[in-house]
Amino acid sequence: MNNSEITIFKTEDGKTEIQVKLENETVWLNLMQMSELFSRDKSVISRHITNIFKEKELPRVSVVAKNATTALDGKTYQVEYYNLDVIISVGYRIKSQRGTQFRIWANKILKDYLIKGYSINEKRLVQQNEQLRQLQDSVKLLGQVLNHKELSGDESTGLLKIISDYAYALDILDQYDYQKLEITETSGKEIYQITYEEAISQIAKVKIAYGNSELFGREKDDSFKSSISTIYQTYNGADLYPSIEEKAANLLYFVTKNHSFSDGNKRIAAFLFLYFPDL
Repeated sequence: MNNSEITIFKTEDGKTEIQVKLENETVWLNLMQMSELFSRDKSVISRHITNIFKEKELPRVSVVAKNATTALDGKTYQVEYYNLDVIISVGYRIKSQRGTQFRIWANKILKDYLIKGYSINEKRLVQQNEQLRQLQDSVKLLGQVLNHKELSGDESTGLLKIISDYAYALDILDQYDYQKLEITETSGKEIYQITYEEAISQIAKVKIAYGNSELFGREKDDSFKSSISTIYQTYNGADLYPSIEEKAANLLYFVTKNHSFSDGNKRIAAFLFLYFPDL
């Protein structure tokens, strides 16, 4: 939950303010915050939460998340946060008027949050479609030029490589979206292995070079690091993914499936797919 948005909940009497985390289309509070919200001792709140899970009212795995928090002593601790379902359940159990206030407030905040997110995604989709159209026009124009004149010079060759690489990446992602991605030919086992640190460094360069958003390449969890390790796994002394192409294709799949980054997952996956053959 390190990339959560923060909003402030104020009680109607104005005496209490609580910083509320917004993530994954819900709101989250920790035990101390819930104690403050409901004006009950932490032990009381903890007992109600324990009973909620004991009675199987809610599945713990989907309503609890851990977040690294720095305490006053300067040490970092893993603190459990509970989503709106748990907060509402506790509110019902202690018959809290504040719980009702919080539920009404949270539902409004989430509605606004989702509408805002939809608008941003819609705008981003329009921009991506325009970029795709421009790229397709460039490829088409380049094809027309190639039919009449052979390109020469480092600059022309570089331009051709950039456009060809991006066109190829788009085609790869289109195959992935429609579950048609296949490995047809391989180059054999590679000698050099990409490391997690090198991959992160290259992603940072892409972010700088192409002016992507602040969230581009920001890891949401450890899934990307795990994906790098996974493509180099072995069984009985043999690589599970023997060729460069198989490693590249599976890394593309893992990054996109796991949504390892806050933004740019498909672009990062496509870039790494193209980066592999140059290792």
